Amino acid sequence: MTVTDPTPPAAPYRFLQGNFAPVGEERTDTALEVEGAIPPALSGRYLRTGPNPVTVDEDDYHWFLGDGMVHGVRLADGRAEWYRNRWVRTEAACGALGEPFTMERDEGGLYEGMGNTNVVHHAGRIWALTEGALPIELGPELDTRRSSNFGGALPAGINAHPKFDPQTGEMHVLSYTFVPPFSYYQVVSADGRLVRQVEIGNGGPVMMHDMGLTASKVVVFDLPVVFNLELAMAGVRLPYRWDPSYTPRVGLLPRDAADGSATTWVELDDACYVYHPLNAYDLDDGRVVIDLVVHPRAFDDPERGDPSQGDPNLQRWTIDPGAGRVHREVIDGHGQEFPRGDERLATARHRFGWSGGFPDFDSIGAVGDRPVPVLKHDVVAGTTEEKVLGPGIVPGEMVFVPASPTSGEDEGWLVGYAYDKARGASDLVVLDANDWAAPPVATVHLPVRVPAGFHGNWVPDRALS
Repeated sequence: MTVTDPTPPAAPYRFLQGNFAPVGEERTDTALEVEGAIPPALSGRYLRTGPNPVTVDEDDYHWFLGDGMVHGVRLADGRAEWYRNRWVRTEAACGALGEPFTMERDEGGLYEGMGNTNVVHHAGRIWALTEGALPIELGPELDTRRSSNFGGALPAGINAHPKFDPQTGEMHVLSYTFVPPFSYYQVVSADGRLVRQVEIGNGGPVMMHDMGLTASKVVVFDLPVVFNLELAMAGVRLPYRWDPSYTPRVGLLPRDAADGSATTWVELDDACYVYHPLNAYDLDDGRVVIDLVVHPRAFDDPERGDPSQGDPNLQRWTIDPGAGRVHREVIDGHGQEFPRGDERLATARHRFGWSGGFPDFDSIGAVGDRPVPVLKHDVVAGTTEEKVLGPGIVPGEMVFVPASPTSGEDEGWLVGYAYDKARGASDLVVLDANDWAAPPVATVHLPVRVPAGFHGNWVPDRALS
C-alpha cells in the first residue's frame, strides 16, 4: 500500500521535518546489503514501532499521536533475510488507507490504541502498545491480528512500558486514567492471563509513561504532568500540561499488596518528570534504588509542541520509605534518553546501561547537525563512554542482546536503527557491547528511511509460539 508522502512544513513545526517526517510506503525488501558480519547467534527479529501518520493535519499534529508503523529486520544464520514495515491496522488507519477493518477486538481500554509507542513479546506473541489502550497482537511478519485484554478487565488498557520479571516470566504493567483511582497495577502471567489488578490511587490524573519494578515492589511515578480537562474540552489532542502546583512524589507498592493503601509515598524535593527508568532493585534495608533519565520539566511549552524542556540526565534515586526521602545523584550529565540495560538483570542489581545522547527532541529527529553518540554507562566504575557512529549518523534506541543465556552483563550486542543523513536512508546497526572502541560488528544498509520512533525489542525465534 502506498500513500502520498506528506511534505514537511516550514519551521518551526518540526515534528514533520528531518527524520520525524513520515514515510508513505509499506514494503518488503530481501536483498539487503550487509557491511561486516552478522553474528550467527542473532536469530530473530529486531522490531521497533513509531508514529507514522497515514494522513497529516499540519495544523494539529503531534509526534506522539501518529498512526503506528512497525519496522522489522529478520536475522538468521548470519544473514539479513528481510526488512519490512507495516502500519498497525487500527480502525482509524484502515479508514485512512481505504481498507476494510477486520481486526478482532476485546473489550477494555480508554480508546483504540495506535500501536505507535512500544513493541514487545510475551506469552509467545508480539504486541504493539499505546498507553491507555489494549495491546495489539502482530504476526511474525507484522500483520495485525487482534487486540487483547488477556482474559480480564483492563478498563484503562496498559501503559507502553511493561516490566518483565526474568525469574517468574510475568509481565507487570501500570495503567492510568482521568478519574479516581487514576492508576492501576496489573500482572499478566507467563502464559498470557491477567491474574492481578490493584487500584493504586495517585494524587491526580498524571501521565505515567513508565514504571519501575524490583523483586518486591512497584515504583510508581506521581509527577507534575497533569491531564487538563479544559484543554480536552477545547479539543486539544494531547491535553497534558506541566503543573507547578502539583506535589511531585514517588510511590512504592508491594507487589503482593491487596490494594493501593499499601503504597508508601515519598515526596521529591524538586519537581521533575521521568519518561524512562533504566532499572530498579531492592536494598536489604528496605530502600529501593532506581536509575532513570530525569527531565527538569515537561509539557510546559505548547507553542513549540515540545514535551520536554531542559537537558535530561541520568540519575540514581535511592528511595528511603522509612526516612520519607529520596536521595538523588547525577550518574551522567549528558543530555540523553531511551536508557536500556541487560533485561536478564531486571529487578536485580546491575552494572551497565546504554542510552542515546539526545539533549532534546530535535536531535532525536535529526533536525540540525548536532552529533548524537550512543552512551555506555558503568554505574559501578562511575564512567560513561561515548560512541559516535559517524558523521551525520543519528542512532535511535539501542537494545542489548546477550551473546548467550549465560554470558556476562555486557557480553553481547546492541541492536537498533540509525539514520544516515548522507544516504537519506537508515541502517540496522549491530555494536559490540563489550568492546566500545570497536567499529560496528555489522551494518545492514536498508534501502529506505526508518523515521524517528520510540521503542522496540529483539524478539528471538524461540520466544514465538
